[in-house]
Amino acid sequence: MAQTKRTIKKYPNRRLYDTEISSYITLEEVRQLVLDNEDFEVRDAKSGEDLTRSVLLQIISEHEDKGQPMLSPQLLSQIIRFYGNSLQGFMGPYLEQSLQVFLDQQTQFRSQLNSLMGQTPWNTLTDLTERNLAAFQAMQRGLMDTAAQVIPTPGASGRSGKKSG
Repeated sequence: MAQTKRTIKKYPNRRLYDTEISSYITLEEVRQLVLDNEDFEVRDAKSGEDLTRSVLLQIISEHEDKGQPMLSPQLLSQIIRFYGNSLQGFMGPYLEQSLQVFLDQQTQFRSQLNSLMGQTPWNTLTDLTERNLAAFQAMQRGLMDTAAQVIPTPGASGRSGKKSG
């Protein structure tokens, strides 16, 4: 039997109802679903609109307000600048791929660290960091090459993009 996506309904009073367990759940419990790799979606109880992204963003926002934030104001500002930019469509996949490379490297590092027991982890960390940096630089080069193809050079279309005042 194929497993279906778990549905959570969001009501106007902001309460979340998990249809699988027939119970109201908290935002923290939705976060736990993410941590458990549960496949779910959040839908507006009335309209059926998909609210999954907004609920996930709410979870991120709440965790950014607690403890040490992961996303600096500079990083958030840079992300905001990509909205409306011709490269907006490339940013999401680029961030996903960057994070996947980081996670893969982290898994590899843990595996190597467990197998080294008698050796210093700093050599492994240095090697891993160098490989991670090389992979990141390669991805950046790819993004910049793509950007160079997408963004027209000034004067190519007869307009400089600046308003005349």
